[in-house]
Amino acid sequence: MAGPKLRAFRARALDRGLALVSALGRRIPLRLGQSLGRALGSFAFRVVRRERRKALANLTIAFPEWSDAQRRDTVRAMFRHFGMSLFELVWFPNMDVAERDRRTVIEGAEPLLALLDAGRGVVVFTAHCGNWEWMSYSVGLFGRPTAVLQRERDAPEMNRFITELRARSGVRTIDRGSGGSGRELILALRRGGILAFLIDQNLRTDSVRIPFFGKPALTPIGPAKLAIRTESVVVDILVERLPDGRHRLRIGTPLECRRDDDPVELTTRMTRIIEEQIRRVPEQWVWMHDRWRDRPQWDVGTRSTGTE
Repeated sequence: MAGPKLRAFRARALDRGLALVSALGRRIPLRLGQSLGRALGSFAFRVVRRERRKALANLTIAFPEWSDAQRRDTVRAMFRHFGMSLFELVWFPNMDVAERDRRTVIEGAEPLLALLDAGRGVVVFTAHCGNWEWMSYSVGLFGRPTAVLQRERDAPEMNRFITELRARSGVRTIDRGSGGSGRELILALRRGGILAFLIDQNLRTDSVRIPFFGKPALTPIGPAKLAIRTESVVVDILVERLPDGRHRLRIGTPLECRRDDDPVELTTRMTRIIEEQIRRVPEQWVWMHDRWRDRPQWDVGTRSTGTE
């Protein structure tokens, strides 16, 4: 089969597969689906060897004092967690405000909502901790303007699936690097509302080396620059899965930005908060990501960040 035809076939198969899984997933009780997802994660741990090896190698960097058994147990738990998170994605259409409040412990919402109701723009710093899409969906159900910047995936069908899923709760997705995206970001803040960024991955974008588990890691600097340029309020929001099956959504203390603030210092501060969260529940972060990869072309340099 020719290349373009094969790609078209795969695209149709993925599109139909997502539609089928979504239709089935929303009809399965959440607890049962989480159990199925956990089993899927256990299976993936055994068969996805490349990702397992990458996760183990990264855990060795982050936790050199751990035993091999500790790292292996953490990676196994990580796969199980992501299996549950995948099922939760297709279950989201069942979640309204009452269902969210029954299944989510939300901490620190009042100051954030007061700022939004006063028309302030709020830059949210977050990470791939817990089920971050659960966090996005839950925040969207606050009913305030919310947008998130995303890196486009290789499969357009998956991009569309995630974008439409977020939109169900009122979250607008802005694709990184798309035409007019920069203007959209600024308008989202000037009109008052949430603009969220995930800053815990090594991306092809202007970055600075920030300490992450004791080792400098390239971290996007754009979100901090935007927050300072627009004199927005910044806040960290992170989510974690609780032992009883619920999720805890923790909204940090709002911080006012000024034009003379240092974006490197702000990025360092937010990265430190993210690292603290990962240390609390290390099995709920994406350890297969090449966090410490070197990308010289995107390194814009450091200034007194403590990385030297």
